[in-house]
Amino acid sequence: MKLVAVALKNFRGYQEEQWVSFDDLTTVVGRNDVGKSTILEALDIFFGGHVVKPEVTDKNVSTLEDFFQITCKFSDLPPQLSLDAQATTSFSKEFLLDADGCLQLQKRWICLTAKPKEEVRAVCEHPSNEGLNDLVTLGNAALKKLAKERLSDTDYAAVNKASNPHLRAALWASESLILEEAVVPLTKEDGGKIWSKLASQLPYFALFQSDRKSTDADDEVQEPMKMAVAAALAEESVQKLLDDVVEAVRVKATDLATRTHEALAEIDPAIAEGLIPEFKNDPRWSGLFSVALQGSNGVAINKRGSGVRRLILVSFFKAEAKRMIESNEKTSVIYALEEPETSQHPRNQRILLDSFEKMSEVPGTQVILTSHSPGFVSHLPAESLRYVRKDPVTGIPFVADSGDDLWAELADELGVQPDNRVKVLICVEGPHDVTSIQRLSRMLNQASPEVYPDLTSDRRFAFVPQGGGTLRQWVSNRYLKDLDRVEFHLYDNDVDEYKETARQVNARGDGSLAIITSKLMMENYLHPDAVFDALGVHIEITAECNVPEVVVEATRTTDGVRPVRKQIVKSILADAGFGHMTLERLEESDPDGDVKGWLETLVEMSRR
Repeated sequence: MKLVAVALKNFRGYQEEQWVSFDDLTTVVGRNDVGKSTILEALDIFFGGHVVKPEVTDKNVSTLEDFFQITCKFSDLPPQLSLDAQATTSFSKEFLLDADGCLQLQKRWICLTAKPKEEVRAVCEHPSNEGLNDLVTLGNAALKKLAKERLSDTDYAAVNKASNPHLRAALWASESLILEEAVVPLTKEDGGKIWSKLASQLPYFALFQSDRKSTDADDEVQEPMKMAVAAALAEESVQKLLDDVVEAVRVKATDLATRTHEALAEIDPAIAEGLIPEFKNDPRWSGLFSVALQGSNGVAINKRGSGVRRLILVSFFKAEAKRMIESNEKTSVIYALEEPETSQHPRNQRILLDSFEKMSEVPGTQVILTSHSPGFVSHLPAESLRYVRKDPVTGIPFVADSGDDLWAELADELGVQPDNRVKVLICVEGPHDVTSIQRLSRMLNQASPEVYPDLTSDRRFAFVPQGGGTLRQWVSNRYLKDLDRVEFHLYDNDVDEYKETARQVNARGDGSLAIITSKLMMENYLHPDAVFDALGVHIEITAECNVPEVVVEATRTTDGVRPVRKQIVKSILADAGFGHMTLERLEESDPDGDVKGWLETLVEMSRR
């Protein structure tokens, strides 16, 4: 299941229902105390996390209503729901989906007592016909009675009366349905069964807060370390050694206990009578071992700098979340991290950001971040940003998704500025092309620094991915257009519309240039040996083959399952694949010198 959006109502600062949408990678940005953390903590409450618990004080102080509620919208739903041995159904058959075909689960907490009372409901397009609008809440006896009253004798005889889903389907089929948005309780009868089955399939939600302590006694550190000990103890070879130890101790201890009992019998037979030497429970080995993190110089983690402690804790947080999803029935996970850039050097911020982007590309994984750092936010995909701000009159927070007006306001709010040292804008299709060209330019620059620029650090050039860039790239593009910066466009040869775009750019007459790759796409410039170094598969690369698809097929397992998605393959090829390119490999894979020609052209354009 994938989280599409969340809506908050009467929850802390959010009074009127406020929706926030989510992608694979989503970043909630805004000033301090506008409600960014509130969104993550609301999700932790909804998913039953271990960080935040619902309290009466979570209810908005201005509302006259006696509840607060959190509604989550999901896609990628399980195709079937097995309520019991005779009851298999689905969300669509039970009319529990909304107008978009998604599942909206709404949790409402009634705040009339010291402990809020939870209610679970589905917000859906549901039959509103009288007598047919509450079937999910009826038991078998009530459904059979209703079917007897409303169905023909023939239809009643044909229906499986032991199956509630069959009875509901027959009743709904008995007349033309009027569907309207409704709230269906998931608390009793089959509604309760649906929620019980569904609860175990919700994504695992893992929240890492920004204001937590950072020591090696933290649960996020100790728990994975304890699991490492448990995993080691579970190894068959280790277990055999431990069993031998237990048996040796058992023999020795039982023998000593027997001799003690015999000696006691000689002294006082009445006391010894009925006593039997018995070896008690086996030892709890896991409690006898512990693991601590220390540097090579013997300095413990809690004696290191705050930035190092947070970086290590973020890593343990990630490891623990992965362990949790691997150890239960859940098939998806949501990582939520508040201000992960806190106390981090800019270089570590980029490493963390790259890690989060890669995590979000893994199937079943979503990453939600919060931040108000212009340096960190400027490197994030602009489409992933959700801007939280307060109404200047009411002070109520509201969330905006995307758009030029939003990004302009957000850039001004955070102080993200264009880099006016840029001479040439490099316009490419997407972020993978950016990474690929950067890797090649760095390799060529190391071989001939006087000829080829290193596009990872040369400030004369700025990338603008046309398929959705970062906020910084959007800002640079927006402002630099007014400064008459020339543009270098590079597009793959696999989309016809790019050829028309290239023709229009070349017709401008302003010094801009557009090139269509002579090969099908950027990945066709890879050497097969670089692909093998990156992914461990041998493939043949021609000028016209679809390299990512060829790699996916090469990684197909014998049972037909594809273990690597095409999008992940493209990411790995862009980073590791082009990272394994050498000058010799490039000369073999690109004998016409296309790549070198691109970089030489860029240098020439920067001098105009």
